[in-house]
Amino acid sequence: MMGHRMLQHYMKEHMPLYIFVSVIFVTGVIFGAVMVGALSLEQKEEITRHLGHFFTTVENSGPGDELTAFKSAFSLHAKWLLIIWFLGLSVIGLPLILILDFLKGVLVGFTVGYMIGQLSWKGLLFALVSVVPPNVVVIPTMIVCSVTAMAFSIHLVKNRFYQKKGTLREPFMRFTMACALSVMLMAGVAMFEAYASPVMMKWVTPMLITLPL
Repeated sequence: MMGHRMLQHYMKEHMPLYIFVSVIFVTGVIFGAVMVGALSLEQKEEITRHLGHFFTTVENSGPGDELTAFKSAFSLHAKWLLIIWFLGLSVIGLPLILILDFLKGVLVGFTVGYMIGQLSWKGLLFALVSVVPPNVVVIPTMIVCSVTAMAFSIHLVKNRFYQKKGTLREPFMRFTMACALSVMLMAGVAMFEAYASPVMMKWVTPMLITLPL
């Protein structure tokens, strides 16, 4: 019962931030998808060649590549969250957190938009097995970390520049714990990307391996 009340209080207090960050992210997704249409023919051909090489690499990958893939994926996700944590420690980092969320949305929107725009249903299928599964966890986790960082930054402003009282220890520990748990969660996502995603992508790449290289 106490936990339910705490959750209700937390959501009531932070819901505006969650809505705001989510809107920023969705705006980035839309912007990324629109960017696909702005590419020149030469740029599209260059990206298609890179995709062709990537599909070939996935098709030819074998046992022993998982550890390298895990390290690469985990490093990428962990660095992104650690940057958000660092930016949350200062007031000036607040707008930069929003920029990161926007850029994440742009990356997702552009990737999925390009695959669907250039490869039609095959691109959609590949996006569903490669881009969507990890981001089902990565995106909400990033939004939670962003909101937690922004809430701490706002708390910092209120308690140090206006009220000039209270301690930052408890809010800082909550903020740091949330980011630490998120990084641990990213280890699970990286495991999925290293061991499950390649298997799922191999189901689809035979249909895409004929792309011009």
